[in-house]
Amino acid sequence: MPPQSSKAARRAPQPRTPAGTALDAGLRLLGRRAHSRAELNRKLGRRGYTEIEVSSAMDRLGELGYLDDRAFAEGHVRRRQAGLGPRALSAELFARGVDRQVADGALAGFDSQAQLVSAINLAQRLHRRTTRAGYREMLDAIGPKLLRRGFSSGVARAACQAVWAGTSSGTEA
Repeated sequence: MPPQSSKAARRAPQPRTPAGTALDAGLRLLGRRAHSRAELNRKLGRRGYTEIEVSSAMDRLGELGYLDDRAFAEGHVRRRQAGLGPRALSAELFARGVDRQVADGALAGFDSQAQLVSAINLAQRLHRRTTRAGYREMLDAIGPKLLRRGFSSGVARAACQAVWAGTSSGTEA
């Protein structure tokens, strides 16, 4: 049997032994930004720590108050609500491993008035980029962008109406 080439040897997975403890690695990750429990669990596992080490580190970080999914979700919603609607925020939180009930609790503070204000600000930024001949053209261009960012159709329409009313001298509907 011929010996393996150097390329094959490089592709073979090498067992990784992480430097330091899982707790230290978790603290370093949390020092950069907040993480959900699932995110941190996944990252520590990828770094080569055993399941027992990861579980122990997660428990200790929770005891110390550094790892709290509710606080993470509320902070995430606060930071991202300026550019995203509740549907997109909920999807982001779910992708980061936050439980639906916890995500819904964090989104409860993002009421319909706050959603409308965020959508209007976003619609104003999008409207400034190009001039539109009429309200319908603006709605057709900006409405889908607001929907893709997680706003409901009612909020998107109301935001477009508010922007059009603020920038138009005509009353085209």
